[in-house]
Amino acid sequence: LICGQGARRLLLSLLLLAAWEAGSGHTHYSVPEEAKHGTFVGRIAQDLGLELAELVPRLFRMASKGGGDLLEVNLQNGILFVNSRIDREELCGRSLECSIHLEVIVERPLQVFHVGVEGRDINDNPPVFPATNKNLFISETRALDSHFSLEGATDADIGANAQLTYRLSPNEYFSLEAPTSEEQVKPLELVLKKPLDREVTSELLLVLKATDGGKPELTGAVELHITVLDVNDNAPVFDKAVHRIKLLENARNGTLVVRLNASDLDEGSNSHVLYSFANDVFSNTEASFRIDSNSGEIKVNGKIDFEETKLWKLQIEAVDKGNPPMFGHCTVLVEILDVNDNAPELLVTSLLLSIPEDAPLGTVIALISVTDRDAGENAQVTCSLMPHSPFKLVSTFKNYYSLVLDGTLDRESVASYELVVSARDGGSPSLWATARVSVEVGDVNDNAPVFAQPEYTVFVKENNAPGCHIFTVSARDADAQENARVAYSLVERRVGERALSSYVSVHAESGQVFALQPLDREELELLQFRVSARDAGAPPLGSNVTLQVFVLDENDNAPALLPPPPPSPWPPQRVARWVGAGQVVAKVRAVDADSGYNAWLSYELQEAAAAPGGARSAFRVGLYTGEISTTRALDEADAARQRLLVLVKDHGEPALTATATVLLWLEDGGAAPKASSRLVVGPAAAAAEAALVDVHVYLVVAICAVSSLLVLTLLVYTALRCSAPRGEGACVPGPARLVCSSAVGSWSSSPRRRRQRVCSGEGPPKADLMAFSPSVPPGSTSGDTGDQQEFCENVSTAILGCIMPLYISHGVVHQQITLSLLVQFFVVISLLWFIQKHSALKSSHFYYFSPQSS
Repeated sequence: LICGQGARRLLLSLLLLAAWEAGSGHTHYSVPEEAKHGTFVGRIAQDLGLELAELVPRLFRMASKGGGDLLEVNLQNGILFVNSRIDREELCGRSLECSIHLEVIVERPLQVFHVGVEGRDINDNPPVFPATNKNLFISETRALDSHFSLEGATDADIGANAQLTYRLSPNEYFSLEAPTSEEQVKPLELVLKKPLDREVTSELLLVLKATDGGKPELTGAVELHITVLDVNDNAPVFDKAVHRIKLLENARNGTLVVRLNASDLDEGSNSHVLYSFANDVFSNTEASFRIDSNSGEIKVNGKIDFEETKLWKLQIEAVDKGNPPMFGHCTVLVEILDVNDNAPELLVTSLLLSIPEDAPLGTVIALISVTDRDAGENAQVTCSLMPHSPFKLVSTFKNYYSLVLDGTLDRESVASYELVVSARDGGSPSLWATARVSVEVGDVNDNAPVFAQPEYTVFVKENNAPGCHIFTVSARDADAQENARVAYSLVERRVGERALSSYVSVHAESGQVFALQPLDREELELLQFRVSARDAGAPPLGSNVTLQVFVLDENDNAPALLPPPPPSPWPPQRVARWVGAGQVVAKVRAVDADSGYNAWLSYELQEAAAAPGGARSAFRVGLYTGEISTTRALDEADAARQRLLVLVKDHGEPALTATATVLLWLEDGGAAPKASSRLVVGPAAAAAEAALVDVHVYLVVAICAVSSLLVLTLLVYTALRCSAPRGEGACVPGPARLVCSSAVGSWSSSPRRRRQRVCSGEGPPKADLMAFSPSVPPGSTSGDTGDQQEFCENVSTAILGCIMPLYISHGVVHQQITLSLLVQFFVVISLLWFIQKHSALKSSHFYYFSPQSS
C-alpha cells in the first residue's frame, strides 16, 4: 500500500491507466460521513473480480484525487474500510453530489478500476445564524402587519438535513413569516401583529430558533433585542425587494453593479436615506464590493473570481436620519458569469524512466491529467503532442490521457525524445498550457560489432621476434555501455598439424594481434585466419574479419648444393684430353630455399688450374647456369688432376654462399665422344645424354629454318620500304621497351637506347636477342598504326608472360633455345602482318635473332 500525503499526486496520476488498459466500468459504494476508523465500506476485491491471493503479487494499490488517505484496503481480506474521518462538508461543500473517486491499480497485467465512494450526508451541522444577537429598532408608530427583515440561518448539510424551520418565542406583538422551500430567496421577516406602545413596553427580548430536518434534529438560535422607538414612524422602502444582477468575473475595479433606490415618506432628516451593507454580511463581501452610502450605487471593489464564488447574496440596509432612525432592507443577488481566464493545468506522471528500444507498441510511458478551473466550453480541454514522434496520446477518461508508444524505436538513431504536450481549452480566445516530457530510449543489444572492412592484408618479415605486434583489428558497435564493449578472440582452426593459437594471439580488449613465435616463410608463406569480435550484450552479438598474413622472405637460407651436400667432395669427373674449347665437362647444381633475389644464384670459380707458363685457365663456369666448360683445347701440359672450387652465391642482403669442389681427371682417350653438357655417371646417365643430344639437334634445325624465314621476310620488307616515299623512315628516339634476359630470367627497361643487349652469358654468348626501339616521330602515328602497335605490344606481353616462369624455375640450355625460337617465330608473324598493312604504316619495328653456335 502506498500511504502518506506525499504519494497522493503519484497515486492520482496512476488512475489514468485504467481506461486505456481495461476500459472497466465504475463500482460504487456509499459510506456515511463521520464514520469511525475501520468502518466497513465494501468487499472491493470480490466486486472487482480479483482473487485475494493475487492482491500482493500484482501490487494492488489505490489512489484518490483529493481524497487523501480517507479510505484504505485490507490486503488480507480485500475489504475497503474507513481509514480517517470523512467530513462531507469539507470535501464537497454544499454540492448535492459528493463522491470520493478512487482508482485501483493492479499489475501483471496492468489494470485500473474506477471506484466511487459516495459520502452520505448525516445531520452533523446545526443551523447557524450570522450573529448570536440581533438588535432591532422599531418605532412605536409602525402600522400593524409591518415586516422587519431578519437574516436567516444557514446549515452546512444538504437535502433534508438542511431544510430549516423557524420558531419565534411566544409573544403578543410579533409573528414570524418564514419562506417556504420554493421561496428560498424570500427573506425571513418579523410581522407586527399588535401596535407598539413605548410607554407600555420599550424593549422586547425574543428568541428565534431554526431547526433542520435531520434526525435527530439540530437547532440554532439568535436573540432579538427589539427597541421601541418614538416619533419617526416611516422607514425607507426599496423599489424592489430583490435585485438580480449578472456580472462578468473579469469586471474591473469600480465597475457599477446596480444603483439602488429607497424612499422614505417622512420629511426632513427623517427622509434622508443612507445605504450600507447589513451588519451581519460576511466579511469577504466588503472585500469584493462597495456601496455608496448616498447614491446607493454598488460597485466592484476587488477581484471577482467565478471559480471562488459563483453567486453573491448581498443584504442592503437603508436607514434614515430620524431619531431614532428607521431601516429598510433589500437583497441583491449577483450571479457571476464565467470568463475564460484560467489556462488548463497539466500534471504529467512518468511511469518509465526509460523505455527499451524494443518495447512493444502500446507501451504506456506516462500518465497525463488536465484540469481547467473554468466552466462550460471554457473548461473543454483537448490535448495534442508535438513534435512528430513514435508516440501518441490516448484519451482514457475525461481529462485523462496516456502517452503510449505508437512506432518503433531505434536508440542508435534517436537516443531521447523531448516531447511537448499541449492542452487547449474551448474558450474564445482559447487558452493553452504545455508540459515537457523527456523520454529516454534504453539500449538493447541489436547491433553486432562491425569491422571497417571484411578482410585485412598484413605483411610480416620472417624471423620476427616472439610476441611482436603485427596488426590491430578494431570493430565498432553502435550500441551503448555493455552492449558496445567489444572483446576480440581468434576463430580457432588447424594450421597444418598445429593449432592457430600457437602462431598468433589477439588481445581481448585492444584487438592487437601478436605473433607468438618466429615465422618461417619457407615453412609458411601465408597465414590466413579469422578474428571474432563479440559484444557484452545479452545475448551477445558478433562478427568476424579475415586476416591474411603474408610472410616476407629474408635471406636466411644459404645455397644448397645437389648432390652431395658439402663438405663431401664431388666424385671425380673423367675428361678426355682431346676435348675442344667450349665443351661442357661438368655442372654444379644448387638450390636456395628463399625466394626472389634471395634465391637468384650465381656461380664463379674460386680457384682454377692454370697451364704452365702462365696460360689462361682451361675451365670456366657459367655465371647463372653452373656449367663448367673448357676455355681452350686441352693439351699435355695441363695437370692430370684438376681441382676446381666453385663459389655459389645468392643475391640477398647480405649474400650467402656455398662452395662446391669439383675434381676433374684428364685422360688420354681414343675416339672423341659426343660432347656432353651434363655430368652423368652409369649406363642410365649415358642413355639420357644421348636423348638430350637428339633434342639439341632438332632444336638447332628448327632455329635454322626460322632464321632463314626471318631473313627472307626482312629482305621483302626492306624492298617494300624502299619503294615508300622519303621522309617516312625518319628515326627518332622512341619510348622505352620492356626486354627480357633469357639467361638471367629478369626484366629490365631501357629508355632512349637504340639497341639493347638483354641476354648475356659468360664467354661467347649462345643466343643474343636484340631489340630496336621504334623510330616514330611524336604525334605522327595514325589510328591504324596505333592499333597495330597495340597489337604488337599485346602479343609481346603475352609471349613474355608465358616465358617468364621458365626463366625463373629452370634456365637449362634447351629451354633457352626454345625461348629464342618462340620469339623469332612471333616476330616473323608480326612482320608478315605489317607487310599486309604496309600502306598504313608510319613507323617500323626491327627484331632479329642472331644465333651463334657454341
